Amino acid sequence: MALPTSASAVVGNAATDGTYTFTAKIDIGGLRSCSGALVDKQWILTAGSCFVDVPTANPHPPAGAPKLKSTATIGRTDLNGGTGSVVGIVELVPHPDRDLVMARLAKPVSGITPVALAKAPPATGESLQVAGYGRTKDTWVPTRLHTGSMAVTAVHDGTVELAGQGPEKTAICRGDTGGPAIRVTDGRTELVAVHSTSWQNGCLGSDAPQDGATDTRADDLGPWVQKIAYAPVFAAQPWKQARLSTAGYFTGGSPGTSRHMDLIVKWSDGEVTLYQGAEGNDPRYPFAAEHRLAPAKGLWTHAVSLSAGRFTGSGPDGLIVRWDDAELTQYTHVSPDGFTGEKRLAPARNATWPKAHQLTVGNFTGSTLRDDLLVVWDNGRVTLFPDTDANGLRGEEQVIKANTTWPYADRIAAGHFTGKPTDDLLVRWYDGEMTIYSGSTSAGIGTEHNVRPAKSVWRYADILTPGAFTANQVPNDLFVKWEGGAVSLYDGVDTAGLHAETKLFVP
Repeated sequence: MALPTSASAVVGNAATDGTYTFTAKIDIGGLRSCSGALVDKQWILTAGSCFVDVPTANPHPPAGAPKLKSTATIGRTDLNGGTGSVVGIVELVPHPDRDLVMARLAKPVSGITPVALAKAPPATGESLQVAGYGRTKDTWVPTRLHTGSMAVTAVHDGTVELAGQGPEKTAICRGDTGGPAIRVTDGRTELVAVHSTSWQNGCLGSDAPQDGATDTRADDLGPWVQKIAYAPVFAAQPWKQARLSTAGYFTGGSPGTSRHMDLIVKWSDGEVTLYQGAEGNDPRYPFAAEHRLAPAKGLWTHAVSLSAGRFTGSGPDGLIVRWDDAELTQYTHVSPDGFTGEKRLAPARNATWPKAHQLTVGNFTGSTLRDDLLVVWDNGRVTLFPDTDANGLRGEEQVIKANTTWPYADRIAAGHFTGKPTDDLLVRWYDGEMTIYSGSTSAGIGTEHNVRPAKSVWRYADILTPGAFTANQVPNDLFVKWEGGAVSLYDGVDTAGLHAETKLFVP
């Protein structure tokens, strides 16, 4: 009995010009071809097995540039025509578990609308439209896109089985691998799956004893596709101009859920951007989208410090902001829609808060919230203001009396690196030394753990922001923006050190 092989072209009808323009014809080194679907202006979703020499052994190509020079033709139903675009493929990002790969194009394509990913799974008995540029029943190398309909016969985790429909029993043939299986509902076209393997019954040169194909499901991969497509956009931000950042749950995530912590960045021109946390634990892809919270050259040009906290038991996290006139403001909630629940904690032009050297918000009292404000003053004194939402700035407690050491704390941030009941304090000193004080409370700053020595490269760390960007249980990852504009992520920081660096952007 013949075994199913990598799928190729659809035995069906030639597509009408201008239809299914998101479908791509992929040429791999002039040796073989596949199909694919444009899911973003610069990304094609196709089968990983297209880019390996022996698909049955391992359908996952190495991440990075393709082994063979590869190009994609998109928006050209008739390959002999001049519409659409022909663009090189410069990067492959394989899915860890499925015969899928995201292929990044050398440049974005214009004039072609990417296909949306389906959000509902395929159902047994459902009819899907399939498309591809592969072999047909009578042509080895077709020059037109072909389409047809196939019925869903079984649905599995990660795959869906299809059977041909119509008088000629639509089949997936050689060259269709990676092509789309789509659902059309009320005029909306959605990508349900991509072609993986097929018996190729009815295809030219095939004598397979049965029909049918297996496609790889894409309906449940929206978050994965989104974060892969967004990574180059995130890297292309003007990171040298980032001035402040903080992390919290502003877009619907929470500890232990699929949506991870978000990042807020204030830029040199006063614009404020919210970067939405991604799903999954891969430190290379911590964010999936962005939202502008404030325009350039506005109020936020005057913000000199910001720190996120959880001030209430419901709703998104919020911020405490110190302004250049010494006013201190709490925004109880922040979301993609903006800042709400504003409270003035200290008035402008007061005599006290110009003396605040560094501040951070965390859980330093063991409550269920992160609503305690810890401040390092210019005379070295360290104090704690517990539960700012309820108490404001009343009830200040001294943690460390005035001294000559703490004025040299150049950056401070609250995180959860040691498993203590309260948050830890991360300090980067002016000489580059990095210290974690575990379990900081009003009774004491905590046990000191040195994680980087003096005169280390960390003196060039311009922004340090702890957050839950990978495992998403506690904020024990560290987002770093360096003086030269490079951006890094260190996941799973603890008292043993900062561990592996993931470079998110290198100038």
